[in-house]
Amino acid sequence: MKCDLHVHSYYSGMCPSFFLKLVCRESYSNPEELYGVLRRRGMNLVTLTDHDSVEGASLLRNRPDFFLSEEVTCRMPSGTEVHIGVYDLTERQHEEIQRRRNDFISLLIYLTERRLFFSVNHVFSGLTGRREWEDFDWFEQYVPAMETRNGLMLARNNLHAARLARKWRKIAIGGSDAHAMPSVGTAYTEVPGARNKEEFFAGLRQGKGRVKGHPGNYAKLTRDVLLIVREMMREKNWKAAMAPLALLIPAFTFANWCGERAFARRWSARVLRGNGRSKRQPGWQPRFPAVQEWV
Repeated sequence: MKCDLHVHSYYSGMCPSFFLKLVCRESYSNPEELYGVLRRRGMNLVTLTDHDSVEGASLLRNRPDFFLSEEVTCRMPSGTEVHIGVYDLTERQHEEIQRRRNDFISLLIYLTERRLFFSVNHVFSGLTGRREWEDFDWFEQYVPAMETRNGLMLARNNLHAARLARKWRKIAIGGSDAHAMPSVGTAYTEVPGARNKEEFFAGLRQGKGRVKGHPGNYAKLTRDVLLIVREMMREKNWKAAMAPLALLIPAFTFANWCGERAFARRWSARVLRGNGRSKRQPGWQPRFPAVQEWV
């Protein structure tokens, strides 16, 4: 079975940057259209991973091959932010997750107690801002899965994530991270032999999953951003006055591409080669069950 484990819809909310959050959404993709595209592109299971929202699921909840997920914006003990993918949850669990998302330790306890499957997404990306060495200690000790094939991240970023997942013996997952329709289903997770959702997740926990599909690049990112801006201007007539600013998008995405390369190079060197100093104190002991105890 195949499933794109990282897909965004209209319900992911507004762009996080200071100016764009006033006028532009993260995605303008309709959940029902997303469902159709994912199925046509070979996905046997369908989910949405909107940012801190499950609202889009209301349109798909009656589909037998759909399950509820979300991408949680979580604050780490170091003060940084990270995106945690949480899969196959209920609306009640979503509410509890949102209450805990500003406290990673509280969220971690809840996810572990409920035996929910979760991952750290785009671990070598600067998308959520700065990173601290301490964050990687938490990922290594307590997060069972890691996104190693992201359809919008550079191939090198994905390669570093895959190397780290192998080093730490994490479950590898993949997803398109699509915010626009052309990227939907371009990266995904496959579990050979699985016949339903339960067997799909059982296979992932047993290490039978495979990541497939294509990484991102400058052209793909630029195309998707242009499509999002086009939909933004279609949504409200007055936004068409901002059309000349679209000329700046290639420069914006090029700067993002350069920043992502630099971020991945710096942190992969430190984490994969051990060129850094952990903030973990001598005698530090795990406060929660190791991931192997429940995965």
